[in-house]
Amino acid sequence: MTTAAAPRRVPEAIHRRRWAILCTLVLALLVVVLDNSILNVAMKTIATPAPVGLGATQSDLEWSINSYTLVFAGLLFTSGLLGDRFGRKLALLTGMVVFGVASLLSSMSGSPGELIGYRGLMGVGAALAMPATLAIIMNVFEREEQPKAIGIWAGAVGLAIAIGPITGGVLIEHFWWGSVFLINVPIVIVAVIAMAILVPESKDPDPGALDPVGVLLSIVGLVALIYGIIKGGELADFTAFAAWGPTLLGVVALAAFVLYERRIPFPALDVTWFRNKVFSASVVVVGVIFFALMGVSFFGVFYIQSVRGYSALQAGLLMLPLAVAQLLFAPRARLVVERLGVAATAAGGMVLVALGFVGYTVLTATTPIWVLIVLGLVMGTGMAHVMPPVTVAIMGSLPREKAGAGSAVNNTFRQVGGSLGVAVLGAVLSTVYRDGMSDTLTHLPEGLRDKAGESLEATLAIADRLPNGAGKALIAPANDAFIHAMHVVAALSVGISLVGALVAWFLLPRRAAAPAAGPGGPGAPEQQDRAREAAAAEA
Repeated sequence: MTTAAAPRRVPEAIHRRRWAILCTLVLALLVVVLDNSILNVAMKTIATPAPVGLGATQSDLEWSINSYTLVFAGLLFTSGLLGDRFGRKLALLTGMVVFGVASLLSSMSGSPGELIGYRGLMGVGAALAMPATLAIIMNVFEREEQPKAIGIWAGAVGLAIAIGPITGGVLIEHFWWGSVFLINVPIVIVAVIAMAILVPESKDPDPGALDPVGVLLSIVGLVALIYGIIKGGELADFTAFAAWGPTLLGVVALAAFVLYERRIPFPALDVTWFRNKVFSASVVVVGVIFFALMGVSFFGVFYIQSVRGYSALQAGLLMLPLAVAQLLFAPRARLVVERLGVAATAAGGMVLVALGFVGYTVLTATTPIWVLIVLGLVMGTGMAHVMPPVTVAIMGSLPREKAGAGSAVNNTFRQVGGSLGVAVLGAVLSTVYRDGMSDTLTHLPEGLRDKAGESLEATLAIADRLPNGAGKALIAPANDAFIHAMHVVAALSVGISLVGALVAWFLLPRRAAAPAAGPGGPGAPEQQDRAREAAAAEA
């Protein structure tokens, strides 16, 4: 006796082209994520006076990164809601066009101020596109294929983080600094054409009434919170009012957002989602792993280039093992989940990430470079077994018609965690480095002493300008002080990663979560089928 196949929830025409759709979404993801990492290797060139660069100051350079991060993180949640309400394909296409135009304008910037402004506009485009990619995946793949598709999606994020510095290094060596932005334009054009042809439209069939107050509170809260975190890291002092003032405002606004959302009939975010242990634990794990991993990207580049003397291109190549491991293992993480369960897979991945950080605590100025390659492979393998299962857990615990909001929450926690990691771990790195160099810099004039103590790069820059080779005496102590500071930050990252492992082990499900039927939690399969069929019909 044969059993009839389960009816397909996704229309046949969309089902047939699902992998081509995924390729276009990965292309969008690559260009959005790659852009943030590609800029890092262009910093020195942009700081060079015109006509080679823009003559940007250290503060200008920081805000050329921070303006993108601030706008991106602040608008992620709102953009996910807009996609659910007005159409995810529309949000994706609009975001990509805005991103492409802003990239072109960034490449032609005539001053640091223009670059900062255009980078903020790029953040608007990225915020519109990013949540839509994951939401569309949830609407074009059947549930049994979603873990594999999300694994490829997660692997693409790791690949973009790694190939960014390589691409940037090649472009800077052969072209002008603006080429790191101009490279986005042809990719965006190809992606937009492919998306217009292949990607189906989908939206929430019953979005409810608009919630302008909730949306405004979420934007104010996220922007103020991220700004305060960034400012604290920039000042290396979270007790300064410029840091804690905006942070407090952000916390208050987000608290008001939660209270307001609980009291209205059609909230922008159904806060009862967070009563779901799986949903809450998963977003916490996402935030924790990006908090820790942004630390290695922060100090790893300086260790490789400044301490070890490798070029920007070589530094990018040394990041490839981390990306290759993610690319290989992320799409296959579902097989480990099927065998061991979500909790064991994610917790094991976090432990591997922690082991990678343990390796960083013993690096010296002469450690064989193959050790870095091994550490990259270990950490990439760990991350590949964390991101796909927790992302599947987040999206699987929500109804399909709320995929945009779920994706936005996932990406928001990731961005906030990453920003916290850069700010907090960066502040620790700066403070420990400054303390380690305080005795060595006592013979310098006071103005130079303060400047040289800011960072390893600042010390080396001043060492180059000192007459009669006097700066050579600063190089070895500077390297030693930086390595010690790196060890401290890596040790903190070990502890943070292990906290994430405990959260995953005790709070994530032993097996894959069952799909939710409607806002707020589980329901009858028939209800979910009707909701999903209605969402698919919008396509």
